[in-house]
Amino acid sequence: MIAKLTGTIDEIGTDNIVLDVQGVGYLVFCSSRTIGAIGGKGDGATIYTEMQVSETDMRLMGFASGSERDWFRLLISVQGVGGKVALAILSALEPGEISRAVATGDKAMVSRANGVGPKLALRIVNELKDKVGGIATDPVLGGGAVHAPSNNSADAVSALQNLGFKPADASAAVAAADAEVGDGATLDALVRLALKKAVR
Repeated sequence: MIAKLTGTIDEIGTDNIVLDVQGVGYLVFCSSRTIGAIGGKGDGATIYTEMQVSETDMRLMGFASGSERDWFRLLISVQGVGGKVALAILSALEPGEISRAVATGDKAMVSRANGVGPKLALRIVNELKDKVGGIATDPVLGGGAVHAPSNNSADAVSALQNLGFKPADASAAVAAADAEVGDGATLDALVRLALKKAVR
């Protein structure tokens, strides 16, 4: 599994880039937001990746940040949301905006993305709210601002599942722990706090 690539941007397309890593060109499909954030042709770039494999295709998806990749993983876990739709949502909305939409059930915000109708948008906000345990609002910024998953959240959820927790319980515990400790927490600290949250 390729988790991250660092190299030089060789080509930029409408929905993809070619990243040259020591002479090997990787075709990486990205949201327009990621393409705009990582730089121009000839620039050095680091991109977080997720491999998608189907019966007919194999694609490398790329993201400017770990949190964007975390949200991609959550989005494609929703029935009816494939890689293209997930990238369309990430093109239209920042991770923080997706957090707010999920926390408040705002299907209209999600339906701003190309290819996302009202029914799919409603399913997305409902299913993700369950999977992330209704991500807590930030007490400093108020109800409108919501804490997005940290880069370690997916690994922490996996760790809890390996310990025997159900996926929904693991996700809810990690989301609660992540909202409490913030982005600077180590994976170990996040897992320890999530275990405390899950036991309650």
